[in-house]
Amino acid sequence: MTVRLYFVIGPAGSGKSTVSTRIARRIHAAYLDKDSAATLFTETLIEAAGGDKNERDNNEYYQRVVMDLEYRTLLRLAGDNLRLGNSVVLDAPFVRYFPQADFLERAAGENAWPDDVEIVVVHVTVDGVRVKDRVVDRGYERDAWKLANWDEFWATAQAADCSWRGAHHVLFDNSADGADSESLDAIVA
Repeated sequence: MTVRLYFVIGPAGSGKSTVSTRIARRIHAAYLDKDSAATLFTETLIEAAGGDKNERDNNEYYQRVVMDLEYRTLLRLAGDNLRLGNSVVLDAPFVRYFPQADFLERAAGENAWPDDVEIVVVHVTVDGVRVKDRVVDRGYERDAWKLANWDEFWATAQAADCSWRGAHHVLFDNSADGADSESLDAIVA
């Protein structure tokens, strides 16, 4: 059986979690969500540095120190599972790392991923109006900056193209409510 590592990427509100959990359930893979893996320590670190735990997008300390720790932790957890022969689905934006063409190669080396792991990057896309509605509906306090500065947030979210080498890249249009079975079949095939 081929061990796969799925990176499910896209802006806040695009439906990464819906798509990720459906893929993980379908192939019986480990599901690793950045928010579940890191939120408690992230909030504690931000508060310990004197910040508001819900301010991330415009928090210099979070951007400079904490965010990389979140992603390094997630990638390490992925490595633990991959070495056990478990496929993994990662649910996180990863936007900061898109311009780094060698990101996957470095992550594999730093986290001792097996050489035969097949990597699939699922780009979850959706129109801006629907994304904003989803962000409003989920009601997370940490989204306050995004909503107050929507044009800036959305321009940044749309400008990033993932240039990672060493993976199969798949687009998934998540404009409809829920991921359809046929599209998911194509992703896991």
